[in-house]
Amino acid sequence: MATEQFVLFIFIFIFTCCLLSSRLGFADAYDPVDPNGNITINWDFLSIDPNVYAVRASIHNYQLYRHIERPGWRLSWVWAGREFISDVVGAETTEQGNCTGLHGARGAPPHCCEKQPVMVDLPPGAPYNRQTANCCRGGVLSSVTQNNRTATSQFEMYIVNFELDKHGDIKMPTTFNIGVPGYTCSNATTVPATRSKVDEQRHEQVLLTWQIICSYSQFRDAPSPSCCVSLSTFYNSTIVGCPTDSCGGAGSPSAPQCLSGGEQSKILAALPDADGDPPAPVIRCTEHMCPIRVHWHVKQSYRGYWRVKTTVTNYDVVSNYTDWNLVVRHPNLRSLTQLFSFNYQPLIEYGTINDTGMFWGIKNYNEMLLKDGNVQTEMILEKEPSDFTFSGGWAFPRRVYFDGHECVMPPPDQYPSLPNAAWDVRVSAVQRWLLAGSCLILLSLFLLV
Repeated sequence: MATEQFVLFIFIFIFTCCLLSSRLGFADAYDPVDPNGNITINWDFLSIDPNVYAVRASIHNYQLYRHIERPGWRLSWVWAGREFISDVVGAETTEQGNCTGLHGARGAPPHCCEKQPVMVDLPPGAPYNRQTANCCRGGVLSSVTQNNRTATSQFEMYIVNFELDKHGDIKMPTTFNIGVPGYTCSNATTVPATRSKVDEQRHEQVLLTWQIICSYSQFRDAPSPSCCVSLSTFYNSTIVGCPTDSCGGAGSPSAPQCLSGGEQSKILAALPDADGDPPAPVIRCTEHMCPIRVHWHVKQSYRGYWRVKTTVTNYDVVSNYTDWNLVVRHPNLRSLTQLFSFNYQPLIEYGTINDTGMFWGIKNYNEMLLKDGNVQTEMILEKEPSDFTFSGGWAFPRRVYFDGHECVMPPPDQYPSLPNAAWDVRVSAVQRWLLAGSCLILLSLFLLV
């Protein structure tokens, strides 16, 4: 009996730990659509002058579909000792701090003496003598799928008074933070020194490289979803709307402010503040209370193809979505034949499996989803004779993500159903010939009689 009680106790303990880890966001950090995606920060030590260390910091977004919008990244850390930043190129800190009695390199005033400096990217158009490669985009990082060239940000800094341990090694800073909701960063670790190619025969290597990995968790980002999905079809007059209160009910702490009329005071209160923080969302009042709605409409069915219209609507009346993207999981995406008005790239391809793809706007056309506006596309997909059917909800996506956030789908039992008189369109060529032959035989017998 005691053994059974002990086994039961162990089971309850493990279950509780798993539940807590899930609620804390550790389990939620795994993304089946992008399992290897992360933001990697490298500190490359370029030179060590007497007591002055030149460091190149690089922020690489290795995520397939998540990107960082304005106001951008805000990289911070805590020094191990009395270090301070003498100068920075390609970025700047938000505060200088108390630099009494401290002097930077060559006697110049220090750039930042804070124990926990907060580094931000320079805006576009910064003076040329303050720029470096891959800088000056206001902290914006593209996803690697949308634009691999702008998925990296970089700056150089000169650090004085690095703390050393008993072995003479540099003590690493701690408590790294990328300053974007939903991301958690690891401690710094020493990795093989970065090597870069100079020409066809020569490589250069830095003195030392530290690396920090930042992973994303939607649970940490927001307590409730920020988008939902509605459905409709040509064969059913019913429009299945987003589930009620998809993004938080009225009066819920997680629900955004709702604008039912011309309440200009809410709009003015939500404008960006002097520190450049993003405006608080103010949305048009709806039953779903989501800033973003994705509508999937099965528009037409041809002999060998079918057509879908997808509309993304922004109900936020104060914010635009720059470089937005839409990720859809659907079994027929491998047969996507033609697409209008959007870019497209498959995300997951394992052999014959190709059911997840990413859509985004066209440069200088619809790459920005305007506040209180929409963008839309139509796509033509080839019917797969082996598995094509409109029944059972097959024509609708399994999952939808907007800007890296998973959207709320309607319950499957509410999907638009086929009319009672309609049959499953998954009919093989043999079946069609048998049906046609049966009809001819019946017609012949009728004529003979």
